[in-house]
Amino acid sequence: MSSSSSASPTINLPLIHSGKVRDMYDAGDNRLLLVASDRLSAFDVILPDPVPGKGEILTQLSNFWFEKTQHIIPNHLTHTPLHEVLDADLAQQLQHRAIVVQRLRRLPVEAVVRGYIIGSGWKDYQKSGQVCGITLPPGLQQAERLPAPIFTPSTKADVGDHDENISFTQVETLIGEDLARQVRDASIQLYQFAAQYAAERGIIIADTKFEFGLNDHNQLVLIDEALTPDSSRFWPQASYQVGSSPDSFDKQYVRDYLETLAWNKQAPGPKLTESVIQATKDRYRQAYEQITEHAWNQ
Repeated sequence: MSSSSSASPTINLPLIHSGKVRDMYDAGDNRLLLVASDRLSAFDVILPDPVPGKGEILTQLSNFWFEKTQHIIPNHLTHTPLHEVLDADLAQQLQHRAIVVQRLRRLPVEAVVRGYIIGSGWKDYQKSGQVCGITLPPGLQQAERLPAPIFTPSTKADVGDHDENISFTQVETLIGEDLARQVRDASIQLYQFAAQYAAERGIIIADTKFEFGLNDHNQLVLIDEALTPDSSRFWPQASYQVGSSPDSFDKQYVRDYLETLAWNKQAPGPKLTESVIQATKDRYRQAYEQITEHAWNQ
C-alpha cells in the first residue's frame, strides 16, 4: 500500500463536516466521501502532530471488519470506486484512506461495549460499583474480564466537547425503546464476534464503540469506523495480566504518555515526541497485521 503525506490534498467536493479524524464530503446521489486523516485525538482533543499513515490503517482495518460482520448488520459501504467521484490522480492518492458511503441519518449515541473493566468504566466502578447504571459484581480488579459484555453507551459529542456516559434508559429517551434495543443487541453481537475472531489471533478486544445510522427504510446500519485502534482497546494476549493497565495496540499508549505531562486535557493539545509518534504507528500497524493476517506494506 502506498505511503502518504500527512498533508491534506484539496478535494473539490462540498465539505459537510470535519471531525476529530475524518472529513466528510458530499459525493452526490445520496452518498458521502469519507477521508480518514492522520490526525490523532486523545481526551477529545485533536493533537497537533499527525501519525503518518494512520488514516490508511484505520480505513483498511474498518473495511476488513465491515466485510467480516455484514452477516450481523448491514454497513454504510457502497463499493463505489473513488474515480467515480474524484479525478484520477486524487483517487489514486486517497485510495487507501477514502471510501464512498451511503448518506444516512446518524444516531446521536456512541454504542460502547465493554468486555473488560478498564478506563472510565473502571473509574466509575471504583466509585459506585456500577458502569452506566449497570451494577457489576463486587471485587473486580482492573482489566478483569466481565462475566458478560455490557452495553455502556455515551453521548456523541461535537469536536472539542467530551462524550458523556449515559444509561440505557437515556438512550431509549433519545432514540426510542425499539431502536435502543436494536442498537444494544447489534453492538453486543458485533463485539462478541470480533472479540472471538481477534482472540484467535492473539489480541484481546477489551472494549469498543460503534456508531449507527438509519437508511430510508429506517433500517439500522453500521457507519463511521469499526473495531480500529482508534475506537477500541486492543491488548496483546501474551502480556495480559489482571490488576494493572495492560500494554495496548491503540491510543491508550498516547493517553498514558499524555498523563505524564502537565496538561489540563483542554485544547490545544501538547506536541508529541518523534518516538511517541513512531511507537503509536507501530502499534496501529501491528494490530492491523495480527487481526487481518496481512502485512502492512508501506
